[in-house]
Amino acid sequence: MAKLVYDKTGRLLFTKEMKNEYTLLIPQMLPDHFAMVVHILRREGYKVDMLENTGRPVIDAGQKYVHNDACYPAILVIGQLINAVQNGSYDPHKVALVITQTGGGCRASNYIHLLRKALEKAGLDYIPVISVNLSGLESNPGFQLSLGLLRKIVFAAIYGDLLLAVSNQTRPYEVTKGDTDAAIEQCMEFLLSDMDAGKGMTFKSMEQNFDRITATFKAIPVTGEEKVKVGIVGEIYVKYAPLGNNNLADFLLAEGAEPVIPGLMDFLIFKVNNREVDVGLYGGKWIKEKVCHWLQNYLMKYQHAMIDALKRAGFRAPGDFNDLRQLIKGYLGEGNKMGEGWLLTAEMLELIHTGIPNIVCTQPFGCLPNHIVGKGMIRKIKDDYPWSNVVAIDYDPGATRINQENRIKLMLANARAMAKEQVQTEEASSVQI
Repeated sequence: MAKLVYDKTGRLLFTKEMKNEYTLLIPQMLPDHFAMVVHILRREGYKVDMLENTGRPVIDAGQKYVHNDACYPAILVIGQLINAVQNGSYDPHKVALVITQTGGGCRASNYIHLLRKALEKAGLDYIPVISVNLSGLESNPGFQLSLGLLRKIVFAAIYGDLLLAVSNQTRPYEVTKGDTDAAIEQCMEFLLSDMDAGKGMTFKSMEQNFDRITATFKAIPVTGEEKVKVGIVGEIYVKYAPLGNNNLADFLLAEGAEPVIPGLMDFLIFKVNNREVDVGLYGGKWIKEKVCHWLQNYLMKYQHAMIDALKRAGFRAPGDFNDLRQLIKGYLGEGNKMGEGWLLTAEMLELIHTGIPNIVCTQPFGCLPNHIVGKGMIRKIKDDYPWSNVVAIDYDPGATRINQENRIKLMLANARAMAKEQVQTEEASSVQI
């Protein structure tokens, strides 16, 4: 068994010896995106599992070991990790827990400390905790974020966004139930096989893979019916994680709607852009601004390629990051960057501008920045776009699923009524002509 090693501050380190023996446990947020990241990490020599434990036991574990003033995503993420260790699925002496640190004003920077306190409370403080961050907050001898690894993770995010877009536009209309899920598996198989062979990681090969993915989904037989489209925005964890939003996308599908979920790439570019904007707002080294600007353009190059692939195949495509920046003018300044910052407001505006006025804004307990740029902006958006149909849904340990779903059903009823009224108006206009 690997020897436990501590740094001079008393922090338990993940050592090089542990890399060969320990399994890294990663909480789930975006299933397809994270599945590719897990595969990439395994190719780097790590033993990794993405957790899929869910339900009340996860929430109970989070509430038991995390202070109830912590935000709901912290309770869920830590609860999922603790529950996975305690439910017998793993040898607790051979696991390490992975958690991200943003380095910003969000409490996500402090999840790692909450997690360590939870482990101590549960008698599991011999389990190493690995911080994944780009701010130099913590490092471990046995876990390194090399430039090559980061590049592969970015590619996984882009591929994941494309799969998210085409699957959400196909699944509600598939003639044979299960065709979309089968297409996802087919695409994941060839993407991961390419990664194993060192392929699919150049711009040209990525463009080819984009077209291969869209062609796979375009070949799925679909019905020609028109369904209500519903955007999902909000705090990044509850927006994406089925555990965090009570399987919101599946619920909308069951209600006969098409979920529309903005991709992860805008959030990644947003975080890079924040560093560049900071220099302009508060001062700083010009080299930092130049590097961030170069990285932003690098990420947007691949984002544009994905958008072009969607358009070529006839799928609905989102705008790029610069389009989002234009939309917030007159609403928020670019200094509003805590949590999802101005990006959340921009995502609502983009949905409305692209003909999707029906929006669920997911609001987790304890995330004040999210409430300000989410729920706090709905009135202003409603004033400018009276036809917008936005509902803010609170997610916390005490919120009942039935109340959440009833509020969403009311929003859907309003959406269908507005759609019917629009059809009647168009018919009346055609008769007059």
